[in-house]
Amino acid sequence: MTKTLFKLVNEGIKWCPNGSTDVKMKLKDILLLILVIVVTSVALHYLTLTGFGWNQWLLVTINVVFFGLFLVLLQFRRKVARLPSSVYLAFVIAFFAEMYGFPLTMYVFMGVFGYDNIFSLEFLLTQVMGEELFHSIFHYYVFPASKIIMGIGIILVIFGWKQIYEGKGKLVTTGLYAYVRHPQYIGFLLITLGMNVMWLTIITFALWPIVAVVYYKLAKREEKDAEEEFGEEFLEYKRRVPGWIPRIRRKTA
Repeated sequence: MTKTLFKLVNEGIKWCPNGSTDVKMKLKDILLLILVIVVTSVALHYLTLTGFGWNQWLLVTINVVFFGLFLVLLQFRRKVARLPSSVYLAFVIAFFAEMYGFPLTMYVFMGVFGYDNIFSLEFLLTQVMGEELFHSIFHYYVFPASKIIMGIGIILVIFGWKQIYEGKGKLVTTGLYAYVRHPQYIGFLLITLGMNVMWLTIITFALWPIVAVVYYKLAKREEKDAEEEFGEEFLEYKRRVPGWIPRIRRKTA
C-alpha cells in the first residue's frame, strides 16, 4: 500500500512543471506520516483496553510483540545496550500482563486494604469522587490522552529511525534531530509514560523511573562515542540542540 501511494505521488510530480527532488521527498514524508498515524491509531485503539478483562493471554502476547518490535528500529543507529532494551521489554510485559492477564494490583489492594475494584492505582480516586464521575473522566479524558502520548512516542521512534537509516553513518542534525538529540529515546519514554497514564500499576509505577534512567545513561554513552567519531562537528551540534526538551527558539550555528 505504501509503495502504491509513493508511486502515485511520483507520477503526479512528473506532471508538475516545477517538480523537484525536495518536493518529492516532502510529499513522501507527509504520506508516510499520514500512514504511520493511521496505522498507529488503529493499533492503539484495538490493542489497548478494547476487550477489558483478565486471562486474555493471546492479547497480552500480541501487545508485547507489537510494542517490542520498536526495539528493532534502534539497531540501525547503534548496537543497543542490553539493559535499556531489557528494562523496556520488562515494562511492556508487566503492563499488559497485569492489564489483560493477572490483576496483581487489584489483588494487593483487596488483600492488604480490603478495597474492591481497584484495578489500577488511578482507581483509588473512586474513593474520593465516586465511581460514576471517575469512569466518565477515565473514559473520555484519560484514555484518549494516554493513547495520544503513546502515539507521539511511536512516531518519534519510527521517524528517528528513518533519519538515522537515511543518514548512512553520518551525523544527523536535521528533521527531528534539529530539535532534540535523542528523539527515539524520548519516544520510548513517552510510550511507557502513556501506558502508565492509561493503567498505572504498582510494578509499572516502580519501573518507569528505571526506564528513564537507563535510557538517559545510554544517551550519555552514545554522545561520548559521537564526540570521538565526529569531533567538533558533534560538539557544535550539541551546543545548539538540547538533549531531551526542545527549545521554543532554536540556537543558530
